[in-house]
Amino acid sequence: MSKKTVVVGMSGGVDSSVAALLLKEQGYNVVGLFMKNWEGDDVDGCCTADDDYADVRRVCAKLDIPYYGVNFAKEYMDRVFSYFLEEYKRGRTPNPDVLCNREIKFGPFKEYAMQLGADYIATGHYCGIRHENDVHYLLKAKDRNKDQTYFLNQLSQSQLKDVLFPLQNLPKPEVRRIAEENGLATAEKKDSTGICFIGERNFRKFLMNYIPAKKGEIRTYDGRVLGEHCGLMYYTIGQRRGLDIGGQAGGAGRWFVIEKDLKNNILYVAHGAEDRLYSKGLYMNSCNWIPSVPVQKEFKCKAKFRYRQEEQGVTVRIGDDRIYVDFDEKQRAITEGQFCVFYDDEKCLGGGVIEKAIF
Repeated sequence: MSKKTVVVGMSGGVDSSVAALLLKEQGYNVVGLFMKNWEGDDVDGCCTADDDYADVRRVCAKLDIPYYGVNFAKEYMDRVFSYFLEEYKRGRTPNPDVLCNREIKFGPFKEYAMQLGADYIATGHYCGIRHENDVHYLLKAKDRNKDQTYFLNQLSQSQLKDVLFPLQNLPKPEVRRIAEENGLATAEKKDSTGICFIGERNFRKFLMNYIPAKKGEIRTYDGRVLGEHCGLMYYTIGQRRGLDIGGQAGGAGRWFVIEKDLKNNILYVAHGAEDRLYSKGLYMNSCNWIPSVPVQKEFKCKAKFRYRQEEQGVTVRIGDDRIYVDFDEKQRAITEGQFCVFYDDEKCLGGGVIEKAIF
């Protein structure tokens, strides 16, 4: 029987490098595929596509596997970055990494991989998958600290079909140890951060290239003007740092953002007790359910409202045009534009964009 072919999305990082190594050891015919999804100079940032591709070539040479490069910059601009900008213009805080997975890594990438003759695609994500009779379940990684199911909550059943996640049962230190023992060039390379495929940048300066910053007043609800903000898009609800209004009289406690008034271009802040930041629930206009829409219209499960957060107990109520999420305990600084992601033990049940917090 001929070997099955797996096309591995290789980023030039240690995780995808080890994913390719493990799959080759498991007897697959492995092909590396590097995506370039951003065009432009790096004057104000650290978008390292050329260096990353060089690392992919080194790793593939070491593993003795073929590799290809593909440019999805137009697809990324049309499907991810344009949405990213529109959300900021609306005063919201988007999560481009989630959209990048749905619209690029498991979209055009998967289609291209199949054209190369792939039986499966694989990535270096820390998560798991289970295929049962054409039903595909997205599962948490063994390394809960690195689990990335949050970022994959928008994947459809067709996108999860024929997918492998080789790092499902490996903690990150073990992945680095495997890379080092096998002499992979990426063994000690630091994890990537910053905007998906754009890299680490001076975020305010970068965003100014696309959305003109409009300064305005920083006020309290009783009308006191405390200073000037440099553009509402740069602030999130609950933010404490970077307000530059320290030393203002008015009581104990640090100032924090409580509201963004887009119509009047005012940033409202408060200090002391944070009761006004805590909400009892939220609603979403839609949800991507994995593997399918729940039979029950009301049920209990766990949820995360940001990536680095412990799961919280919630009750989900599925209405005709909205999904309501009631919190077991009030939650701080629920942020419009971020994703609410649902879990049932090891299973990721999907998620959706947070439209509004309910107080």
